[in-house]
Amino acid sequence: MSDVKNFHFFMFPWLAFGHMIPYVELAKLLAEKGHKISFFSTPKNIQRLPKLPPNFKPHIEFITLQLPHVENLPENAEATSDLPYNKVRYLKIAFDRLQESMPKLIESIYPDFVIQDFASYWLVPITEKLQIPTIYFSIFPATCLSLGGIPSSIINGDNDRVKPEDFTVKPKWVTFETNVRPSFYQIQRMFNDLVIDGGNVSDIYRLAVTVKGVDVVAIRSCYEFEGEWLQVIENIYEKPIIPIGLLPTTSYDDGEEDNNETWLEMKAWLDMQQKGSVVYIAFGSETKPSQDELTIIALGLELSNLPFFWVFRKQRGCADSKVIELPEQFEERTKGRGFICTSWAPQLKLLNHESIGGFLTHSGWSSVIEAVQFEKPLILLPFLGDQGMICSHLTEKKLGYPIFRNELDGSFTKECVAKSLRLVMVEEKGKIYSQNVKEMKESCSKDVQQRFVDNLLAYLQSHKRFQRRESN
Repeated sequence: MSDVKNFHFFMFPWLAFGHMIPYVELAKLLAEKGHKISFFSTPKNIQRLPKLPPNFKPHIEFITLQLPHVENLPENAEATSDLPYNKVRYLKIAFDRLQESMPKLIESIYPDFVIQDFASYWLVPITEKLQIPTIYFSIFPATCLSLGGIPSSIINGDNDRVKPEDFTVKPKWVTFETNVRPSFYQIQRMFNDLVIDGGNVSDIYRLAVTVKGVDVVAIRSCYEFEGEWLQVIENIYEKPIIPIGLLPTTSYDDGEEDNNETWLEMKAWLDMQQKGSVVYIAFGSETKPSQDELTIIALGLELSNLPFFWVFRKQRGCADSKVIELPEQFEERTKGRGFICTSWAPQLKLLNHESIGGFLTHSGWSSVIEAVQFEKPLILLPFLGDQGMICSHLTEKKLGYPIFRNELDGSFTKECVAKSLRLVMVEEKGKIYSQNVKEMKESCSKDVQQRFVDNLLAYLQSHKRFQRRESN
């Protein structure tokens, strides 16, 4: 339509690839509609983001921000994947220091909207002073956001959930029957960052201030997956809540990757396997099992007697001194039925291969969506709180089957690993997970995704309080 205004968006995600990649996907969809995006991150992160085809260049501009030096933050660490978990707080401290240069930067660009993440809570007074409307784009589904609670209670300091165990029961603002909740060990592992010290302030405080200050909350989700939970968030946030779809990862393949020697080796091995027989194993760029957990996973995989493709990362960045190793002679004992990948892995291509029959995952939201995109049932092994909420919800909806873990300490056995893998991969009662994932795939279609983005844009176009000025 000729009378539809093209917006200029300022995008500023948190420094984690699980956040940056969905922001890029949203940027691409907005660019396809003719809108302009100024996408801000650090130089190393921008270099590592997926390369966009030439047709996006007039609409998406990547702008670098130099991360301030902070004591205890390793040199060249610019994303959470560059760091062991206990050093991420220093990345948040460095990230917070970007606020000093942000007012002049935003004012010089003067966008129509700022799209921000939870971590940059300090953007709220800046955008308010400049009278620029702000959108919080949550890469977490509403199920996970519900864990945070009522923003005003957190800001005022009268939140009654102060211990890890307080988060393992259904909160008062969830009024329907559900078993969705994190386990004690998942909350305990992240409790310090979540509630006490997430750098300069807790993560839950960052989220609360962000939500309280923005005009709109856009959530990477859809009504089909969690309609009741989206209503919960609307009730406790008292803000317009706009689901913007699952934002499945898209690839713009120019053909070079097809000829990559590493991929050709992977494909050759996968081509030799039976259709739907291989377990794909990957725990994302930021989740790393402990050595004990890793050993049990490997032994359980061996016990399952299933062929497998494992994207195996020994450490989280060069600063991670706790290098994990596969059990002695594991590779020799599983030779022929296992492929161990210790470097780059094209996850979309791997999940799209017909020999992959299931996905053993940490329950990260992006990985779950990619599995649904390619109709792969899930075997779930969460480690941290948001993963636990997603795992619990997927289990309740029978989209995935969890590996049983002790509620208090998170321990599990090789027998539990093997049992869960075989149930989903080969047993008759496991077929329900494949069926349900296939039914959900429609939510990842291009047409459905376009409708969600159109709804967001229509909302922004129709509300006069957002129409500050005409675009140049």
